[in-house]
Amino acid sequence: MSDHSSLERTDQDHLDAFAFRRFLDHLAINSDVQNIDLMILADFCRNCLSKWYKAAADGAGHDVSMDEARERIYGMPYTEWKDRYQKEATMAQMAAFEARRVNKGQSWSIEDIDAPDLS
Repeated sequence: MSDHSSLERTDQDHLDAFAFRRFLDHLAINSDVQNIDLMILADFCRNCLSKWYKAAADGAGHDVSMDEARERIYGMPYTEWKDRYQKEATMAQMAAFEARRVNKGQSWSIEDIDAPDLS
């Protein structure tokens, strides 16, 4: 990874933060993109981002609950987002997810993951 030597660390952090906020806005605008679609294409989803956000908060000594982290990423309480936008994963999506896992040589199975983390 480039060190962006022409940028001061604080400037780089500001640009990273702006890009991350824009990414969250993009996900909010495109709520039709399901988490399982993100997992199939990119091996991460909104729930992953929530977990990474919470881990970063924990590492920085901030008391952020998982619900608060999810609300930051989803832009609303997680249960509300699920009620509004989450659809049941299709058989084709589940098969594509499983195929990606197998092709990557991952030893876990789709059954090992809680359903809310996939849909």
